[in-house]
Amino acid sequence: MNIGIIGAGHIGATLARKLAACGHQIKLANSKDPQSIQTLADEVGAKAVTKEQAVSDVDVIILSIPFARYPDLKQTLSQVPEQVVVIDTSNYYPQRDGAIREVDEGKPESVWVSEQIGRPLIKAWNAVLAATLADQGQPAESATRIALPVAGDDVRAEAIAQDLVEETGFTALAAGGLQDSWRQQPGTPAYCSELTLPELKQALEAADKTRAPLNRDALMVRFMAPDSELTREQMVAINREMTA
Repeated sequence: MNIGIIGAGHIGATLARKLAACGHQIKLANSKDPQSIQTLADEVGAKAVTKEQAVSDVDVIILSIPFARYPDLKQTLSQVPEQVVVIDTSNYYPQRDGAIREVDEGKPESVWVSEQIGRPLIKAWNAVLAATLADQGQPAESATRIALPVAGDDVRAEAIAQDLVEETGFTALAAGGLQDSWRQQPGTPAYCSELTLPELKQALEAADKTRAPLNRDALMVRFMAPDSELTREQMVAINREMTA
């Protein structure tokens, strides 16, 4: 497939590398210009482009930008055909993104994003650490394969997103509609906790919408503590401990 990725940070670049390795044609864009990511694009097997080029003549668009920047993409996405699948990988952290009243009042993050960009989307790859995404994928037959939630309201688009998640080395779990996607947001048991498929199903069921933002903020304080250089394993353990 032809896939455009907007966002060349840890998640966006890792997805570009893994999906290019699977044979997809990848266009990669950031908020600056193609020249600023040319070396990265060459390294991961993608073509460095502008964000306007990234959404042109593609089957799938993956958005992996800071949460508060989504309103800036409305014009860029305005002419994209309806059949193009748009996938949101983002997460809201008010300490980083600034307070967004509607989300703070309980609107699911990806519902807010969908409203900002003016089109339906699928939420995927948001509940995984970049290091996990890069290095912990396993073959489909592995009993310990990590599962990732995929939420959305369009059956065809969700199926395409699930297939792509599987190609990156993880089991895709249909996690309900976009209104249910709060169950995979930061501060929930499903978020960045490296669970197998049965464990992930239980974690999504156990999510507490009231507790989740409190857990998220407490985790951010812990992760951002001075001289706190945590390994992937330590971050996963802390997520599991504080959201259980």
